[in-house]
Amino acid sequence: MDTDNVDELFARTLEGEYDDDRPWEAVTALRFAGTREIFERAADWCASADPLKRARGADIIAQIGKTAGHHENAFPAESLALMSRMAETEESTMPLVSSIAALGHLDDPIAIPSIVRHYAHADSRVRFAVACALGCFPDDPAAIEVLLKLTADTDADVRDWATFGVGVQGDGDSNEIRDALMLRLADQDQDTREEAILALAKRKDRRVLPALLKLLRTPSGRAIEAASFMLDAEDERSEEDWTPEQYIAALKERFPSHQR
Repeated sequence: MDTDNVDELFARTLEGEYDDDRPWEAVTALRFAGTREIFERAADWCASADPLKRARGADIIAQIGKTAGHHENAFPAESLALMSRMAETEESTMPLVSSIAALGHLDDPIAIPSIVRHYAHADSRVRFAVACALGCFPDDPAAIEVLLKLTADTDADVRDWATFGVGVQGDGDSNEIRDALMLRLADQDQDTREEAILALAKRKDRRVLPALLKLLRTPSGRAIEAASFMLDAEDERSEEDWTPEQYIAALKERFPSHQR
């Protein structure tokens, strides 16, 4: 990629609103190119006086060099050091969120302390970034501890992703994890409730059966997956297309005393 194209792409990352498609397409193109020149320019932006530039620098570095055929950051050690430092010193919300997200994408547990220090941040966008990033380390004890706290966050999106991280992405199993997931069965947010149902079913916790049977009457993908976990039918589900009614009947037959 020549210098003019790089210049144009960096300029495009600053256009419009942060979540607009056009600037993110430019971020993606710069990531895919993944050159040393792009890394160094993005690193320079991380020290800019402009919060948007700092955020975009972190967005680029988060997955620089990653492609469909190459799943690792092109400059892992440098990226980790830069994003850790940024996450520990940044005061503006947008670049802080980007640096926390980057630490999750870097997939190195050394980053966990730099992520978890923000779990009680006043801005829900930061707490959401923490929940998402820790989902990359769902079986790490420090990540589990914070994700469990975030399952009770005041923000529905944070609760949803924390429940998904610790319960669905993670394989940890303890009374503390199960009890936290049980509390989410009464969550006002539907996605959070469904993630909790799936997570409890994954752990074969029979207390989830009333909620699961109710969910199967207005089925979702999570309901079917959860029922498959309870019935040890994951392989069967991939081989034949069971209806929700068949799952309900099978669950009632398998667990006749756990329906209420």
